[in-house]
Amino acid sequence: MNEFDVVIRGGTVVDGTGGEPFAADVGIAGGVVRHVGNGRISGRREIDAGRQVVAPGFIDLHSHADFTIEGWPAATTQLYQGVTTLLTGNCGFSPFPVTDLDAAKAASAFLAPELTWSWIEHAGFSTVVDTARPAVNIAPQIGHSSLRLAAMGGAEREADETDLERMSAMLSAAAGSGAHGFSTGLIYAPGTYADEHEVRRLVTVAGRAGLLYSTHIRNESDRLHEAIAEAIRVAEAGGARLQISHLKAAGPKNHGAVSGALELIDDAAERGLDVAADVYPYTASSTTLTTRLPSWALDGGTAALLRRLADPVERERIADDLRRGAESNLDPSKVVIAEIGPGRYADAAGSSLAELADRDGTDAAEVTLRILEEHDAAVAVVMHGMSADDVETVLRHPRVAVASDGWVMRPTGDGMPHPRNFGTFPRVLGHYVRERGVLTLADAVRKMTSLPASRLGLADRGVVRAGAVADLVVFDPDTVADRSTFADPWQLSTGFSAVLVGGQVAFDDGEPTSTRAGRVLRR
Repeated sequence: MNEFDVVIRGGTVVDGTGGEPFAADVGIAGGVVRHVGNGRISGRREIDAGRQVVAPGFIDLHSHADFTIEGWPAATTQLYQGVTTLLTGNCGFSPFPVTDLDAAKAASAFLAPELTWSWIEHAGFSTVVDTARPAVNIAPQIGHSSLRLAAMGGAEREADETDLERMSAMLSAAAGSGAHGFSTGLIYAPGTYADEHEVRRLVTVAGRAGLLYSTHIRNESDRLHEAIAEAIRVAEAGGARLQISHLKAAGPKNHGAVSGALELIDDAAERGLDVAADVYPYTASSTTLTTRLPSWALDGGTAALLRRLADPVERERIADDLRRGAESNLDPSKVVIAEIGPGRYADAAGSSLAELADRDGTDAAEVTLRILEEHDAAVAVVMHGMSADDVETVLRHPRVAVASDGWVMRPTGDGMPHPRNFGTFPRVLGHYVRERGVLTLADAVRKMTSLPASRLGLADRGVVRAGAVADLVVFDPDTVADRSTFADPWQLSTGFSAVLVGGQVAFDDGEPTSTRAGRVLRR
């Protein structure tokens, strides 16, 4: 009889490939799956998976946990969801490279970073995270906005050849030290100041290095299709694999446009582009309040914005632009303060811009500026702007993976963060599989495991098979559920009985253990 380090006995294996579930025992030794099947095996540690599903650990393709994992390496919110690997550095933001620490801190302040900032580049960041002993794996990307800040500051100007060479060198260095991808966030300053030529130059560097190109496209509302087309052109020209981040159509008048976006993706795939997308299973997004401002207002970064807000003429110019753009901007009643620090509006979390404007006896434009100036422009919001039908349309598509766009690792805290931080993956399994039948269980698991693993080139993860890394989850398909809501977000998910990271039990009998076996994955 073979003896293993761990045996998961009596479960139904959903192996991540999309194939039919099957009954099997799983034997693990040396951090690797060594046996999947029936037969007489025993383990020094045995996990009873009777009436439960055994699946690969979930891989989150869109996370901002690089800004919070150092502060809470236990990654509690992730273990309760069955997540074992996080792709970070999305939307153009990564905590490296750093040449101007104050600018880097200001640009990412809305994410409430929990960082020592004791590094300059990807290699140093990776060493610090490994030293913190994370409970889950981290696969970092390098962000375009962070590159631009490091190379040329926060100015709204075209990158010249010197700037491009400097950014390319830093991107190449990150690739050389094991970064997994290059990301853009083309609605965020300073990334939004880049023209297509600049993005193409950097994507070409990424493509040559074999990196994934992840993009928060330039527009997710009335110019969605144009923005998708730009991303495809850039990836095709640069020879890079393309990942469209959190595909959506924001704003009621744009609902339904995701079908055309998916057609553009399919057409590009038929031409030979390696392209896919991801989605979170909610009709609300979450980002920084500064995204409502005209891009020129952020020229020079946060400090420059605050100076403009202190200048009556410039301040009124920003307010006028906000009012003129009211029709194309999301209704202020749908924009809710999520996270905000001490100050005049410290009690605003959970309130909409419309409610706060009424309270102050002013309009949404004015209250937006008041909130930003009183809180150093470091304010996160939740924006209720998508269609439930669109979410289902995108979720069904075979090229679309499940991802959270979250960053909260702690189980408790302040503010009203988006529920996706706590419940993305169980929500798919509970609401979209069990309750609505939008996906089969096997396909949902594929979208959380082998599909994202394939985007990262992780051939030994995302599947349950002999020889694969033993990142595994055990959950009850009849009870798995998200509990976090917009009104009461700090609620952990339920239904998982075990999570293994590298063959070590990180979550047992529904609770985290003291084991933290995650690490930074290097390409």
